[in-house]
Amino acid sequence: MAAGIHELVPADLYHSPIPEQLWERIRNEFQLPSLEQVRERLSAIHEDPEPMMRQLVRVFIYDEGTYCPGFQFRPDLSLDPVVVGLFERAMELRIPHNYFALWMMVPSPVLQGARPVDLRRRSASTLLAFLNRTFTNVGA
Repeated sequence: MAAGIHELVPADLYHSPIPEQLWERIRNEFQLPSLEQVRERLSAIHEDPEPMMRQLVRVFIYDEGTYCPGFQFRPDLSLDPVVVGLFERAMELRIPHNYFALWMMVPSPVLQGARPVDLRRRSASTLLAFLNRTFTNVGA
């Protein structure tokens, strides 16, 4: 069995470089289309995709480009409202996109070992409180 993501990240998680394995894990589990691919897909189903494009979580992978983690999309390509809400709060807290994606994927004892991404369809208020607690403590 592959190492858990918590074994791949440094102890000072949100002040360290993000391990390359994270992008592969997101790609394998949720897909990781390029920003251009997402724009093309959204343009095919929406006359004006720009409002959705502005809400996207984007990750910036060195020497590769800009990508959009698939965990933010529903099967019909609409955006998951819980992820959008969490990401809006992350932007208010000035959390970089890449660290938000990392936060979504890391298991937490506070969440009984679950990852925020696993709870996005069940516990919006719990996740929002956890996001606030995580990044308020990081900045302290």
